[in-house]
Amino acid sequence: MAIESVGIVGAGQMGNGIAHVFALSGYEVLLNDINAAALDSAVATIDRNLERQVSRGKVSAEDKAAAMARIRTTTSLADLGQTDLVIEAATENEAVKNKIFDALLPHLKPETILTSNTSSISITRLASRTDRPERFMGFHFMNPVPVMQLVELIRGIATDQPTYQTLLEVVARLGKTAASAEDFPAFIVNRILVPMINEAVYTLYEGVGSVRSIDESMKLGANHPMGPLELADFIGLDTCLAIMNVLHDGLADTKYRPCPLLTKYVEAGWLGRKSGRGFYDYRSGTPVPTR
Repeated sequence: MAIESVGIVGAGQMGNGIAHVFALSGYEVLLNDINAAALDSAVATIDRNLERQVSRGKVSAEDKAAAMARIRTTTSLADLGQTDLVIEAATENEAVKNKIFDALLPHLKPETILTSNTSSISITRLASRTDRPERFMGFHFMNPVPVMQLVELIRGIATDQPTYQTLLEVVARLGKTAASAEDFPAFIVNRILVPMINEAVYTLYEGVGSVRSIDESMKLGANHPMGPLELADFIGLDTCLAIMNVLHDGLADTKYRPCPLLTKYVEAGWLGRKSGRGFYDYRSGTPVPTR
């Protein structure tokens, strides 16, 4: 089926980035959040990020104006029912995602494709609770969405070929590259990336190196653009912990045991950039290591 309208659930960092790229690619976008202030903030962020692209010559002023005109917002999930494609981009919590899909189902067109931007949760399990497991997929964008070129496409056990083919075409229209992943915990990117971050936290926990020495070692010694602890703060320590728990529970292998220090930071509410403190303290404007 042809996708022309997209409903996005969640106006946070991922949701606003997804809305940005879809609107810029010519799709009509309806962005949903339970918080009206979050929607206003998301639209302002999209406008600011598009303006940055205009200033760099990557987007014309006319294309920016057209993209902004394609974005509408709503606090009602029911309003998303008439869109062709729904992308759930809420917090990485299976119970929250299930509640969203349960609320959406009575309002959806029969042909609407349902997707989740989950970074780790079973697509088969999420799909099994809906009335359309054959039209349900994982649609995992990388952060920040306007910059990162990859989209992971994850088929559940029941996902049909037309749904997969449709989303391949959507990714191509967005100007991004699709990587197909099997439905195993954390898929490809986070199956490799987050255990590396967890190992960096263990390296800190065991006193092998400080925050700064660990990050500098990986930037200068492995040519990584960001150190693993800096990257953890960017992703969100709560998200990193959630992914490690999915890996540990889903694969039953002790090598995926979350580092106790990662758990302790999350318990403290030190979640990284979004909370002002994580492995670095951002409150002064200049990141300062917290250990």
